[in-house]
Amino acid sequence: MHAVVTGGGGYFGFRLGRALAREGWTVILLDMNKPTCDLPDRAIFHQSDIRDYSSLYKVCDGVDCVFHTASYGMSGPEQLRKEQVESINVGGTQNVINVCKERSISRLVYTSTINVVFTGKPIKEGDEKSIPFVPLDVHIDNYSRTKAIAEQMVLSANGCSLKDEGLLRTCVLRPSGIYGPGERRHLHRVNVERRLFSFSFGDPHARMNWVHVDNLVQAHTLAAQALTSQRSCVASGQAYFINDGTSVNLFEWFTPLVSFTVVLSKENLQSSPHRLSLLCLNGHLSKNIAVTHTFKIDKARKELGYCPKPYSLMDSVEQYLKVQKPPTQSHLINSCWSSQLHVLLLLLFGLTMVLLIYFCVLN
Repeated sequence: MHAVVTGGGGYFGFRLGRALAREGWTVILLDMNKPTCDLPDRAIFHQSDIRDYSSLYKVCDGVDCVFHTASYGMSGPEQLRKEQVESINVGGTQNVINVCKERSISRLVYTSTINVVFTGKPIKEGDEKSIPFVPLDVHIDNYSRTKAIAEQMVLSANGCSLKDEGLLRTCVLRPSGIYGPGERRHLHRVNVERRLFSFSFGDPHARMNWVHVDNLVQAHTLAAQALTSQRSCVASGQAYFINDGTSVNLFEWFTPLVSFTVVLSKENLQSSPHRLSLLCLNGHLSKNIAVTHTFKIDKARKELGYCPKPYSLMDSVEQYLKVQKPPTQSHLINSCWSSQLHVLLLLLFGLTMVLLIYFCVLN
């Protein structure tokens, strides 16, 4: 069996490709950025952009299944590059679908996100039937909006005729935040949220789901199997929420980490003022921590045979924090101005928010 993993140079895409190779697949990891780890046996890396149709078409010769994990603009300054977010998440996905049709690739598994149905309003134990798509003009960030468009494109492509023969079978997985050994993007966001822990906002009892990278890998491999005739194509045209099957309250499990991270807190304070801009750029960050949004995985358990293994989110965060380099003495001296400016910006930001709330109440 041959597979292409778009986004195969990223954290999750590489882990998925490695697992597939170990199961006997021949895997092509396609990404603009090279993996930081050595390639496993039966896997090759192809440096390319999913927006480059001819390159994607060439790579997909003889492929049986495409795992489309590539995306752009989830957090940070990337979110502001709207044209790039749109061209990769929407245009790139359209290329993947078209190549599947032209190359007669019968299976397409798309890595979506819970953000396609979550915009900051509480969701408790939501499932695929009861939680509808969010209208595109309601999404608060371009990443979520474009991922929602791409998801609907993938689901709409299910059942399309292939060039040679047969039908295209597609399914969508909606993971919660990913964690695991070596993960940086999501755990960096957790670290930001931990620094915001002392602020009192939203619901202190809010709960959310996470998914360990190996559980998410399991879900993808099972989804690919569930698109075959041997499994009666049970996943064909379906979407699935994927998480560890448990929910956590970030305010609760941040507390034990506070003492663990006291040494690092000074470094956080003395980091450059872009820390404050992270909060502004990641509107969904405070939305995620302050509002309950949990999802059932019963459908994935029943139809895919998904059985998540227990992992510790706290262990992963502690591991992430341990590898953060402590500040040197020279860095502490040179960054005093940064620390003072950072505090001043925080105070100004807080004052601005108070004034906005005050004027809103008056109006």
